[in-house]
Amino acid sequence: MKVLVVNAGSSSLKYQLFDMDTEEVIAKGNAERIGLDGSFLKHKAKGVETILSKVLTNHAEAIKLILDTLVDAQIGVIKSIDEIDAIGHRVVHGGSEYTKPTLVNQKVIDDLRGLVDFAPVHAIPNTDGIIGCVQVAPQIPNVTVFDTAFHSTMPDYAYLYGIPMEYYRDYAVRRYGAHGTSHKFVGQKLAEYMGVPFDKCKLITCHIGNGSSITAIKDGKCIDTSMGFTPLEGLIMGTRCGDIDANVIQFLCKKTGLDVNQVTDILNKKSGLLGITERSSDMRDICAMYEKGDKAAVLALEMLAYRIKKYIGAYAAALDGVDGICFTAGIGENTPELREMVLTGLKYLGIKFDKDANYSIPRGEDGLLTSKDSAIPVYVISTNEELAIAKETVELVSNLKK
Repeated sequence: MKVLVVNAGSSSLKYQLFDMDTEEVIAKGNAERIGLDGSFLKHKAKGVETILSKVLTNHAEAIKLILDTLVDAQIGVIKSIDEIDAIGHRVVHGGSEYTKPTLVNQKVIDDLRGLVDFAPVHAIPNTDGIIGCVQVAPQIPNVTVFDTAFHSTMPDYAYLYGIPMEYYRDYAVRRYGAHGTSHKFVGQKLAEYMGVPFDKCKLITCHIGNGSSITAIKDGKCIDTSMGFTPLEGLIMGTRCGDIDANVIQFLCKKTGLDVNQVTDILNKKSGLLGITERSSDMRDICAMYEKGDKAAVLALEMLAYRIKKYIGAYAAALDGVDGICFTAGIGENTPELREMVLTGLKYLGIKFDKDANYSIPRGEDGLLTSKDSAIPVYVISTNEELAIAKETVELVSNLKK
């Protein structure tokens, strides 16, 4: 079975074509600058990367170019788009209704349009990508896989806020979380490495990237996660402030003369690591500055590590103990300095950090970060959200055929 996985952004559309018999990526790429001047497609297959310049005014045109490229006699990998059994879509927010992979129909599309307020940056392009696929290849089943779905098992006392209940009833204001597909994928891998069933252990998964979240998993289900109503809550991130006193917004409005929207934009796009260093949100830049003893970079890493430790401690309490922990995503996988700062501060949990292992694990590979006699094993695990989406898509489509 072949599955095309699509991740649509506002002006981009990433894709990977999987042969699910082997779970091999047989082609991948990215349509960039959709709706802008200079749009192009970067396509990689058979070890060769090709760049195709073409005017792409919308996501449907990008999808058509991708499908045409996949069947191209010279650079393609399939003879007909009929070889594609399904298309799986990453969708950031499913609200309260969509808690599992769902076959796309008009109701799903209409409902996703109604969720724009919950994920304004992602909801519109996610929906545009789905609509483009339906328009260009209506014969292929489309499946939505939601980042929020894995977190739908949180108990009400974990997902509700301490505000009047009418706002939950009338406007669905609650914690939804994000990165659920990644947390589930690495959680399953962590349990596998530990040699225990995923549904019979207590895990903490740390997805640390430009956007970051930490999740507590008990018996295969999420019981709490750090992101909230939107991706702004939780850890310090690349450009997001993370947890903050809500009154800061009102205070800054009064002091600066900015309105609520402008201050919220600052908290989302100009804060976090970028705001602390005042130079970059890229962890590679920050680590380079850190190595030179740059005070702002040192502070940024210390602030991030401190908050990661606090969440791990909180979730160890919420789980009533923890069997395993893992780091994943761009920063979690590739910043041993940060992992060291976190893990050397968790001795009270019986964690015995292995510094040599931490710095010797090759980029892109999984590995154990603690000694064999550590009370709790801690791993670095490469996430693969696209493969997870493909697997969920195969499961749903296969069940429909039964």
